[in-house]
Amino acid sequence: MAVPKRRQSKAKSASRRAEWMKINPPTNNACPQCGEPRLSHRACPSCGQYGSKDEARMVLKVKSEKTAEAK
Repeated sequence: MAVPKRRQSKAKSASRRAEWMKINPPTNNACPQCGEPRLSHRACPSCGQYGSKDEARMVLKVKSEKTAEAK
């Protein structure tokens, strides 16, 4: 079984813990159908489409603005 030969310093532990906070937030891409920002590899929340223009398929049922305003 592997056992450390020396105790790890406080600075080494702290620098290792500090690195995980430096990851970048996810970037938003434009939806190919409607142009609204969306996360990559996710369905568009505004139009409900998933995929590129050639292979787009409807994945989510999105309420239209007209029906939302009527209620």
